[in-house]
Amino acid sequence: MRGNDPEISVPSSDGSKTESTRCDLDTGQYRPRRGGGVLRAEDKPRSVTTSAAAGMLRAHIMDSFLSLHGLVVVVGLLTYVVTSHLLEQRRHPTAAIAWVLFMVLLPYVALPMFLTFGSRKVARPRTARGLNVEPLAPGGSWALQTLHALGQPAPAAYRELQVHANGSQALHSLWCNLDAAQQSIDLCTFILGRDQVGQQVIDKLCAKARAGVRVRLLLDGMGSLMAGRPNLKPLRAAGASVALFVPPLHSPLKGRTNLRDHRKMLIVDGATETRRLWSGGRNLASEYFEGEPGKAAWHDLSFDLEGPLVLQALALFERDWAFANTERAPQEMPPEADADDSPAHGAQLVASGPDQVDDTVYALLLTAAYQARRHIALVTPYFVPDAALLMALCLAARRGVVVELLIPARSNHRLSDIARGRALRALAQAGARIWLAPQMLHAKLAVIDDQLALGGSANVDSRSLFLNYEMMIAFHEANDVRRFGVWFERERQSAQPFALHKPGLARDVAEGMVLWVGFQL
Repeated sequence: MRGNDPEISVPSSDGSKTESTRCDLDTGQYRPRRGGGVLRAEDKPRSVTTSAAAGMLRAHIMDSFLSLHGLVVVVGLLTYVVTSHLLEQRRHPTAAIAWVLFMVLLPYVALPMFLTFGSRKVARPRTARGLNVEPLAPGGSWALQTLHALGQPAPAAYRELQVHANGSQALHSLWCNLDAAQQSIDLCTFILGRDQVGQQVIDKLCAKARAGVRVRLLLDGMGSLMAGRPNLKPLRAAGASVALFVPPLHSPLKGRTNLRDHRKMLIVDGATETRRLWSGGRNLASEYFEGEPGKAAWHDLSFDLEGPLVLQALALFERDWAFANTERAPQEMPPEADADDSPAHGAQLVASGPDQVDDTVYALLLTAAYQARRHIALVTPYFVPDAALLMALCLAARRGVVVELLIPARSNHRLSDIARGRALRALAQAGARIWLAPQMLHAKLAVIDDQLALGGSANVDSRSLFLNYEMMIAFHEANDVRRFGVWFERERQSAQPFALHKPGLARDVAEGMVLWVGFQL
């Protein structure tokens, strides 16, 4: 019998007195405290026996649960640490702390979610381009130096740049490029709408495939569900190749469900001298061009061009196509710029995402905020920067750089509108000019002085900057940089200035929770 066995009082057999007894937890028998034999079962009060048994059961269950919980917590934390180390997953400190707390408090939920959604980078060989890059010779622009250090292709020549003024012009350019295809069409998009524009795209691709043109369509797995699953059977029947990028329900790439291909590009006749690229922020659905009856068109930015620069987009498409089809990626790199092509008068593709060693678009924007001398113009539908980028923009405004931000007054994502409040107030207090467009604005653009125009698919939020596969084009030619600046000014004219108001307690708490859970965890 152990010294800590519970003590109870029970009446004696003749009822004349009460005896103090102990319950031996090893044998389950009751013994008198002083002298006497073992109490018989019929002498034990039923309430005492039931209470003691229930207490022992509860203690056993609690001990087992704590042991199991501790084991699952340890397994979860080890999984997080080992996976992050092997895949070189560099996370924002806030996100890292959130994952650790999630594992400790709710490991049964956190571990499956981490295994499903937690991967941020695709493992790459240590010899991958972008590591140990030799710096350029001194004297080049900061943008060229930065992109070279990030392992991006060197600037290449391009011709006939068309910056589309509106959705009608963008749609006309899209149709012209598709109709002009003679050998190949390589199309990558996040959303292919189940509407008039989406159906016209499918019809044109089918016609080209039946005419002998090689047609490949790369559609994001999640994006294919967001606007209604398009009917892709006619495409396959016509001989086109279709691939879904990480479909969420039956992806062969375990742990990559959270990775989305947000890149947008149409490459026509990539292997010929007449190769063309159509790109920007537009998905292939009606609202991104001319709208539909009862639904106003969104404002967006897209452009098309031709020349050697298109080869960089083609190389990126080939890698994405191989990844989506679980094939070995091609080893060929896009050709470098010719010696006669001055880098200052070229452009270069900027790929960002899990397939890159660094967060390239984020690093470029961060560098731009510190390097800008006169003017920074940003356009994005969703503005939820991390603390470092926000501080860089605020410091630029405080040192006299004109920082302008153009966003929709109300976007199509309510959570993003809630989460952006703190960043907008910080920018406004630093002296930045914030403009609210009356219509849904889906464009993505950064114009830095007269040195750099960056346009493409990346938003200024954590998903685009740290998770999605994104594609931007960096233009260095001063005249073309100014053309993108003109586009910005035209869109800004209809916008209203942001009014700074102190939020109430409920609003401030809501912003913090949405920001932490939705955009940092």
